[in-house]
Amino acid sequence: MTDRRLVLLRHAKSDQHVGGPDHARPLNVRGRRDGPEAGRWLRMNVGTPDTVVCSSSARTRETWDLVSSKLPDPPQARFADAVYDASAIGLLEIVRGLPDESACALLIGHNPAVEDLTTLLAGEYLPMTTSAFAVLTWHGTWSDVGIIPATLQAHAAPRG
Repeated sequence: MTDRRLVLLRHAKSDQHVGGPDHARPLNVRGRRDGPEAGRWLRMNVGTPDTVVCSSSARTRETWDLVSSKLPDPPQARFADAVYDASAIGLLEIVRGLPDESACALLIGHNPAVEDLTTLLAGEYLPMTTSAFAVLTWHGTWSDVGIIPATLQAHAAPRG
């Protein structure tokens, strides 16, 4: 068995005033400013993840573009519709299906699911404001997440 590191990231601040479907909502000015800062925080505190699973929404894709621009050799993200409207349990199932060869995975999603999953795994309430990270570790496989207790290594909300 190996140590696993799960990095949960709530997307950067989106524009609430744009018409159209929620799925297509872009980041606002603050979100576009915070995204690169989130990338710098990830690079300095975690490094480059092996695997990235990202909601298929415009704001999460834009968040990943800004974050990944600050990482050396970022992996190709897998954009998943299932992350967009998932519950915490739905996100947990996505994490349990991550590839065994990945030691560190980044999941970019939405509230309330990201906050609920963070609280479930950390065993304490952690607010997941926009651009917030939670970094959790455990010794085991991805399928062990939520079964083997996780340790909270970091919780931060970088701002640009």
